Amino acid sequence: MILQGKRVALPSAPVVHRQFEAHARATPDAVAVSCAGRQVTYAELDARANRFAHFLAARGTGRGAKVGLCLDYSADLLVAILGTLKAGAAYVPFDPAYPPARLRLLLDQVPDLALIVASPATAGLLGQAPPVEVAGFEELSDRLAALPDTAPAVEVTGDDLCYAVFTSGSTGTPKLTAVRHAGWFNLMNWLRLEYGLHRGSHNLVVSAFGFDLSQRALMTPLFCGATQHLMASRNFDPMLAYRTLNEHDVRTVHCASSTLYLLVDWETARGGDALARLDYVLFGGEPLKAERLADWARREGNTCTLLHQYGVAECTDVATSYDLAGYRPGAHEVAPVGRPAHNTDIHLLDEELRGVAAGEQGEICISGTGVGAGYLGGSGPENAKFTTIEVDGVPRRLYRTGDRGYVDEDGQLVVLGRIDAQVKVRGMRIDPSDVERALGRLAGVREAAVAVTYTGSGEAELSAFVVPAGGDLAEEDLRARLLEDLPRNMVPARFTNVPRIPLSPHGKVDRAALVDAQARGL
Repeated sequence: MILQGKRVALPSAPVVHRQFEAHARATPDAVAVSCAGRQVTYAELDARANRFAHFLAARGTGRGAKVGLCLDYSADLLVAILGTLKAGAAYVPFDPAYPPARLRLLLDQVPDLALIVASPATAGLLGQAPPVEVAGFEELSDRLAALPDTAPAVEVTGDDLCYAVFTSGSTGTPKLTAVRHAGWFNLMNWLRLEYGLHRGSHNLVVSAFGFDLSQRALMTPLFCGATQHLMASRNFDPMLAYRTLNEHDVRTVHCASSTLYLLVDWETARGGDALARLDYVLFGGEPLKAERLADWARREGNTCTLLHQYGVAECTDVATSYDLAGYRPGAHEVAPVGRPAHNTDIHLLDEELRGVAAGEQGEICISGTGVGAGYLGGSGPENAKFTTIEVDGVPRRLYRTGDRGYVDEDGQLVVLGRIDAQVKVRGMRIDPSDVERALGRLAGVREAAVAVTYTGSGEAELSAFVVPAGGDLAEEDLRARLLEDLPRNMVPARFTNVPRIPLSPHGKVDRAALVDAQARGL
């Protein structure tokens, strides 16, 4: 089974920063970045990025090199990103929200790391002896001021790397996966064409810098000539985010599903409409709990289009998209994630990499322009996820996501969960996300997360963490109601009422934190 995305021609050099440069020439006085009360125009941002690109080129940091960026959200971050791209190099996010020990572990995973750009507030996170030079705009200010503010004469092609992000994948070990300019350009060009994003499509970044989603959230408004709003906060702050939405003409937000739930809760509790007035929220990254959005989405006057999207970091973040206005809970047990982006195909394959029939479940594999360059500096079974199959006699390079799904009768992709997330409980394989969905449908349950825990004898069991809509929910009542829909082996062994579901720095459910709190009796 193959879902084919629309074929759209790309320019001969699909290079992301060239699109930004065109806007800097056409609308130099337009605001490119707004952060902490300061605004930076397209002309100013372009000039500063050019100077930084010349600095990199002068030290031999060009095509094939990696520049680490450990910066809080600011105009400086965008200067560093654009300057790195203009020099022909690729940037690697080192998220200041990570613990210092995690950052030091990641530093050793980057081949050809040429430089790390930090600030006085972040340099200390990198340890006493970073593997390469650490520089900041403060100490480089005099050198940068003396460099040309015109673009360097560096040839960059669609095949060159633009960024690389860390992803833990199924092994839990950090892996660095790289994205090419052509894939990133294709993604943003599709968003521009498919959803009509334009110079007024101002954006607010709400996810952490290390998240793959944040890379397109940072660049898409600049690709379209719009304003990028940044919050001067290292961790997601729903109050600050909502205030920014309310005070500025933000039109789009890219975020993880759990981050969207928090924004919806904030608006609902206060009776506001800043979120409802947006043009688009583009979200995904984890199983959708549609009941968390239903009442808000049906509010009178809500004009926000919710785009439920699916993709992986290894394939430039987004592969499919679905307008949630078409979701019918009675007809769909799981909300679809839609049809492929431009120049992207979705393959549903069996274990032998043969196509499954329409309606049958298979492993979701992605081919097309968005497939990245692979894992950098790695070896082992993870690299086998990038492979080649023949389709109608033509070899196609694809990425095996490890997700299982099917195509529904409307031709929409439905994602059912991770193949490797399934666990054997009492001899049968279970995906905890299936149990989460069943819990979320129960009256009185506002939100739920299910994690795999282990007994003293090492046997796997399921533990449910439930946020009640009102008072605490009784364990036996929850168990009895789940047994009406689920077989006994899928019903969790334990139920715990919690005030909220914790999120990771990337805005996704942090199940490890829940299990740890349970183990410590909190």
